[in-house]
Amino acid sequence: MNKPNLRFNPPPGWPKPPADWQPPAGWEPHPSWPEPPEGWQLWLPQVATLDETEGLIDTDIQNTSSVIEATSGELENLRLENEELKRLLAEQQSSFEEVVLLNDEQVLQSVGIYRYHHPLQNAVAFKERLKDLESQISTLIKSDQAIEKSNMFTFDNSLAKGKKMTADLGKLMLRAYNAEADNSIRSLRAGAVSTAKKRLEASKKSIAKLGSLMEMHISEKFHSLRLEEIEITSDWLMKKQEEKEEAKEERARLREERRVEKELALQREKLDKERAHILNTITSLKESGTHDADLEARLEAIDQAISENDFRLANIRAGYVYVISNRGAFGENVVKIGLTRRLEPLDRINELGGASVPFRFDVHALYFSEDAVSLENELHKYFASRAVNMANSRKEFFFATAAEVKEVLMEKVGNLLEFTEKADATEYYQSAQYWPSFSGDIGPKASEKPAE
Repeated sequence: MNKPNLRFNPPPGWPKPPADWQPPAGWEPHPSWPEPPEGWQLWLPQVATLDETEGLIDTDIQNTSSVIEATSGELENLRLENEELKRLLAEQQSSFEEVVLLNDEQVLQSVGIYRYHHPLQNAVAFKERLKDLESQISTLIKSDQAIEKSNMFTFDNSLAKGKKMTADLGKLMLRAYNAEADNSIRSLRAGAVSTAKKRLEASKKSIAKLGSLMEMHISEKFHSLRLEEIEITSDWLMKKQEEKEEAKEERARLREERRVEKELALQREKLDKERAHILNTITSLKESGTHDADLEARLEAIDQAISENDFRLANIRAGYVYVISNRGAFGENVVKIGLTRRLEPLDRINELGGASVPFRFDVHALYFSEDAVSLENELHKYFASRAVNMANSRKEFFFATAAEVKEVLMEKVGNLLEFTEKADATEYYQSAQYWPSFSGDIGPKASEKPAE
């Protein structure tokens, strides 16, 4: 195979031979080498150097045609190589798309706020829907409609053997698919439904590829039922979690109401005793013909306190709206806007600053309102777009300054007897200077520390 006027042009993936290499007699490419792209030229005319070309042009201009021919062959091979590389890149990208992201943190951040796929009334309704789906899935499996396959596949020249092989392989593939679906449901976390659905989609595609020879794939009807099962399960988990939180908050609310009722009852008992004592004293003084204006004023004040106490006991909407912050626990410009019906609202705030947070809360405002429930709701709605927890609207922390809350509160109530815009954050400032170096920029700057 001697071609002196031609040079060997190896395709992509073949080793490059030495210059002027000529294949020996009977030479064949190695079986592990890839097939050349369609239209690839293994032999190209020798290309002269620039100096040689100039000499050839001076002596024989016909050699120019060989140079053009060689260059054209090179360009054609480069085009074919480019197409081959594009094809390989497309295959790689396709394989990457089948990789399912399993990092729950990234998935939840990409999905954002959870939206129900099938809104139902409560967790019980979702559970009943799941039972119905399980029945439909079981029916499709029993009726052999879960997986579709060719009935014309032959094995060993036998259609009967081919049908048996496809039936057995279909059962095996269906078992693998259902195992992936069941595992996705068992490991499903509330809010991470997209990961489970992607895993099932990838399983369906893999089965379709493996069964392509027998035209075997999971039926769309069966696949849609299993996807709906994942969605309903996710909705059920989320609804169950919401109901659990609501029940917890309702128990806390009832405990708070009973505590308030007990406080008001004890206060009423104390006021009644004091009133009875003062009234007996006034009666005795009147019988002796004397008069005490201070005692009578005190009696009027006690009567007023009893009236307010009875009003608060009867009116569950009355209470204190509070605005508090905790610089050391939640950072700057984060406030909590809440409501308490306690006789001593600071008791409730001190409870919030207990062992669950590292520092006590600073109080910016305590405002008593006869309809504190409505006032609190109005403030929550105003700052809803700046809630710290966007997934749970019942949480009461907001990205806002105390001054911003004061401005809105002034618009709602007209006047405020007392409002503190700047938080003392005493424990925070006293502690931050001793924090270890890994705390970074969390601690206050020197210019932020209050003067001693």
